Amino acid sequence: MQVHDLARHLQNAGHEVVVITTTAGPTVVDGVRVHRIDAPLLPFDIPFTPKAFRSVGDVLATEKVDVAHFHGGVVSPLAYVCAYTAQKMGVPVVITLHCMWSYATPVFSFLNLLTKWGSWPVVLSAVSDVAARPLRKISSDPERVRVLPNGIENDQWKISHNDDDDVITFVSVMRLAPRKRPMHLLRMMRNLVRSLPSDRKVRLLIIGDGPELPQLEKFVRQNGLTNVVQMVGRRKREEIRDIYSSADVFVAPANLESFGIAALEARCAGLPVIAKQQTGIREFVEHEKEGLLARDDRDMTAQMRRIVLDDDLRNRMAQHNQTVTSSVDWGEVCRKNIEAYQLAIDLRTL
Repeated sequence: MQVHDLARHLQNAGHEVVVITTTAGPTVVDGVRVHRIDAPLLPFDIPFTPKAFRSVGDVLATEKVDVAHFHGGVVSPLAYVCAYTAQKMGVPVVITLHCMWSYATPVFSFLNLLTKWGSWPVVLSAVSDVAARPLRKISSDPERVRVLPNGIENDQWKISHNDDDDVITFVSVMRLAPRKRPMHLLRMMRNLVRSLPSDRKVRLLIIGDGPELPQLEKFVRQNGLTNVVQMVGRRKREEIRDIYSSADVFVAPANLESFGIAALEARCAGLPVIAKQQTGIREFVEHEKEGLLARDDRDMTAQMRRIVLDDDLRNRMAQHNQTVTSSVDWGEVCRKNIEAYQLAIDLRTL
């Protein structure tokens, strides 16, 4: 979704954008041309064949691009191999990391010893300062590493709220996979319910789908949470906004959250955010201002309990988020990306 939105906003700003992907779909999306590469994929839709890598190089050559912008995660062979190919072709290159390397950092450090990618004449970047730290340690020019955050349309997330003081509603949006830690969130909610006085009621709405859904549903049944937790399933943006209008707090349990676009959307919708203090969410959520930041799971449970019991704190943070616009807007994000593109072009002309 972020690559889609970035391409759309760059196109609307007068730039010509072409997207290269192995994802099936139409050849034009919202006015942006898309090259769909037909190639075998590993699990999680990971391309791996030399034909796929060559296809990207062929498109770059045919399109005569000014800049190639590669978006990658921990396992993104198409992005990283083709970034290498592009810079060898003399194409200005920007690489953006959309995740936190964490345990994978030694692997990328070893690859740097083999390929010297930290010294390539390209612009290295990440979606948050937290995610950029390992890049700065490896890059031959740490000052050149940029932060290119995900973007949001603030006005799109301004909504009216239906207050229900009888029940405090937590909401979370995530892929139901181990890395996002939905099972840990359910354990926190169980502990929270057990710790609250009888006159305080809470509920949790989990929006998303993924491989852990059956285990999560089993946990809810076995722990007597069927009247507290609702697995909402995957929802479109419009539907998520509707759910936010009757929610009170957004909670993000992940430890390895490089940015947290769902948390930013909730913050712009006026919800206080509870998240881990070591994640990229801290770059747009200040403790006790836009939300609450926790050290670990036990502290997060304590912060959840605090926000349920402290009506003044919860209402003050909600009022702030509803009236103060986030600085992470697509206009600013596009400007930062264009600056990175110009730097990439300058590096090729030195």
